Amino acid sequence: MKALSSNIEISYTESGNQKLTFTLTQKQDVSDLKAIVANGKLLAIEISKAKKKRSLDSNSYLWALCQKIAEVIHSTKELVYQKFIRDVGQFEIVPIKNEAVERWIEVWNSKGLGWFAEVMEDSKLPGYKKVISYYGSSVYDQKEMSVLLDEVVRECKEMNIETLPPDEIRALKESWK
Repeated sequence: MKALSSNIEISYTESGNQKLTFTLTQKQDVSDLKAIVANGKLLAIEISKAKKKRSLDSNSYLWALCQKIAEVIHSTKELVYQKFIRDVGQFEIVPIKNEAVERWIEVWNSKGLGWFAEVMEDSKLPGYKKVISYYGSSVYDQKEMSVLLDEVVRECKEMNIETLPPDEIRALKESWK
């Protein structure tokens, strides 16, 4: 279960354990969780700061700009998008066993257009290759998507492709959920 909380209260039980009470922003069905605890089992709970998600408006704008660039350079918007993911996108470099590299790349690439992996070089680990695995923008948070969009806008300006005024681009970024 994932939920957002807008308030937290701290109190202590008679035995001295800390008791946290969260106020959720939306009503959640927690009956399954209560049943687990009632049966004497423990819940594993992870708490983290909520990240702002990108808006579809900014994503649509990103694709529109990729299309404009593609028209100028006689390419496709998909190849242009992948170039920007490669240039400024999020990635992980992982050591993969030589015999598993092909399958890793196949599975990673199947996640979406921006998800692709490439062999870099041999790893320091014998029998392994270093593989750079790029994440598609569908999982980017506000900051990551902002970097990507800024780079696409910068490239458009270099190519004399018209973009939105800076205040409208800023508004797009600020409208992210």
